Amino acid sequence: MKKPFLLYLLIFLIFFQALSGLAGGFALTLWPSGKALQMPFSMLINTPFNNFLIPGLILLFLLGVFPILLGYAMLKEPNWNWPNKLNVYKKYHFQWAYALYLGLIVILWIDIQIFMIGCGNILQFIYGLLGTIIVIVALSPQVMNYYENSD
Repeated sequence: MKKPFLLYLLIFLIFFQALSGLAGGFALTLWPSGKALQMPFSMLINTPFNNFLIPGLILLFLLGVFPILLGYAMLKEPNWNWPNKLNVYKKYHFQWAYALYLGLIVILWIDIQIFMIGCGNILQFIYGLLGTIIVIVALSPQVMNYYENSD
């Protein structure tokens, strides 16, 4: 079955998130003071964190490594069975379910961030919108039909 245009858009959005997550995650992990990204330490006042290391690791793995693996799986369609263990949507291939999960994780990440440090950064809006668009595109009939199991 030929991949629909919206699937290519979804893959692009996922790789965009992956690159952003890797860049931000590496910067915060390697320089937990936040200075590499010009993030003032005062942002952490109302959070449980003493520095940006834990948020950086979360960003690196959950919003960087995870989407890069997902994007690869969506492009190359490897015969992986292990991801199905966390696929609650058995009617669909894991790639579709994980794309939906990723969109929801991005939205949740931004919501928690706003709750903890407040609102006011344009990047919060951009990534909140990115997560929303990932969910919308994943839920499009073209993408869902492509990933529907024919068992």
